[in-house]
Amino acid sequence: MPHKPHLLLTALLCAALGPLASVAQAGVVVVGHPGMRKLDVATVERIYSGKVVELDGQPVVPVNLPPQSPLRQRFLKDFMQRDEQNYLAYWTVRRYVGKGAPPKEVGSATEVVMHVLHNPGAIGYMEESDVPPGVNVVARGAKPAGGAP
Repeated sequence: MPHKPHLLLTALLCAALGPLASVAQAGVVVVGHPGMRKLDVATVERIYSGKVVELDGQPVVPVNLPPQSPLRQRFLKDFMQRDEQNYLAYWTVRRYVGKGAPPKEVGSATEVVMHVLHNPGAIGYMEESDVPPGVNVVARGAKPAGGAP
């Protein structure tokens, strides 16, 4: 019988910390216009680098969150393998040599969803836990524990 208090305490801790564990597992996902096919991380990187401007004959229209957004920082790490400074430098050079402009910025996950739902070929990123029902998740970022080489 001396183990029952420990079991009760363990069960209570697991119940209390369970939601936190699921938040820690949530990641950045890329959402796309309804009907858009699934994308791999390399394709997302090429879209946000301006190297892919069309998918299946449809112009692709990505959006970014503002530079100060922690979610943007996670997206850059998970999908682009870059930090903010490197990403901005990349686009400064690309714009200077006439190779395009960075994706348009929107202010919130709600604006990402609205952009994606109302613009064919549109993609954006958001927290997986914030994706509304019916929104097309087209790519998932690297898992934090997996660690890419």
